Amino acid sequence: MALIKRITVVFITCFLVLNVFLVTTGIASEAKVIAYYFHGNFRCATFTTMEDYSRQAIETNFKDELDSGKLEFRAINVEESENEHFADYYQLYTKSLILSFVKDGKEIKSKNLDQIWQLARNK
Repeated sequence: MALIKRITVVFITCFLVLNVFLVTTGIASEAKVIAYYFHGNFRCATFTTMEDYSRQAIETNFKDELDSGKLEFRAINVEESENEHFADYYQLYTKSLILSFVKDGKEIKSKNLDQIWQLARNK
């Protein structure tokens, strides 16, 4: 439970920062956040659990944003040829949860939430 609370705090903090940025720049209605969970072909129990925890935290705490399209959750296999570019772009060296702030189809900013791995065994 503590992991979900900590992930929730991270998401809420990031989402609040994003909202302040979007409102102050006047692009709030045109932007969205994409939460990417990047994985490979090998899916051990820990990696699958971290994806599940991330998805649960988002679906539980950001239902309105998901429903409105201002937030998306995408699980991406970076070992598939069409997704390999993500590994270079985000400098991925392991499974990762990335928040991407997007406007007009272009990423404005991203944040790797790599601290989730410190909490992998503590739901």
